[in-house]
Amino acid sequence: MDYFQALVLGLVEGLTEYLPVSSTGHLLLAQRLMGIGSSTASDAFAISIQGGAILAVLGLYRARVAQMMMGLLGRDQTGRHLLINLVAAFIPAAVLGLLLEKPIKKYLFGGDEWGLWPVVAAWFVGGLAILAVSFARRRRGDTPTTGLDLDQLTIRMALIVGLVQCIAMWPGVSRSLVTIVSGVLVGLSLPAAVELSFLLGVITLTAATLYDALKHGPEMLATYGAAPLLIGFVSAWISAVLAVKWMVGYLKSHGMEIFGWYRVALAIAVAAWLLWPTGTATP
Repeated sequence: MDYFQALVLGLVEGLTEYLPVSSTGHLLLAQRLMGIGSSTASDAFAISIQGGAILAVLGLYRARVAQMMMGLLGRDQTGRHLLINLVAAFIPAAVLGLLLEKPIKKYLFGGDEWGLWPVVAAWFVGGLAILAVSFARRRRGDTPTTGLDLDQLTIRMALIVGLVQCIAMWPGVSRSLVTIVSGVLVGLSLPAAVELSFLLGVITLTAATLYDALKHGPEMLATYGAAPLLIGFVSAWISAVLAVKWMVGYLKSHGMEIFGWYRVALAIAVAAWLLWPTGTATP
């Protein structure tokens, strides 16, 4: 992997990690377009640069993170309540992730048997799901602020969001998509569901990044070296800051329809590329 490829992957990771469009799907597509084959090292690289996106949210939501840390010390009841709910929401993905890691990577992550088709299918179905929920809210007259604040989240609601998050183990679904949509469906306002998605992502992504880095880090560094990893990490951090700021501002006065249309259009475009008869885009 050269420095330019590392830069591109970092930008793709940062721009798409917290948007409901699937960073994993975009990274698999970017790797395929740049001729980076699927391997343990390349998969570990894609997961490790998530650290840059995690750092972005920790910086942007440092006040909320500090509140939860004060809650852990028993000095902030609201922060303690939120932290307990986030841990509860994280547990289902942690358990199922360990149990299903091997079959998911074998059959769904861009291998020779299925290629990018699982991602294309998830993009398309996820796009339709966003449009369906958005249109239903519009018919009811809901605005982005309709619903509960994040401080009103209950442990039951958190567990539901956590269980739904497990669907995102299928590449292309998007962890952000399922956590935001499920957050809205259990009664949160759209901004509250987005913040929940971001904060839950910090825990989930940190666990996944540390697990994969510890397990496959030596092989990744032996294959690519430290410099590409640093470039990918920094570019993911900067681009994630920009993406999160834009998304939060946009969703204050708009719905999620734009992401639904984008996913459907991307799925159609990639499917057409995979089916192109020249043979250059075989899945």
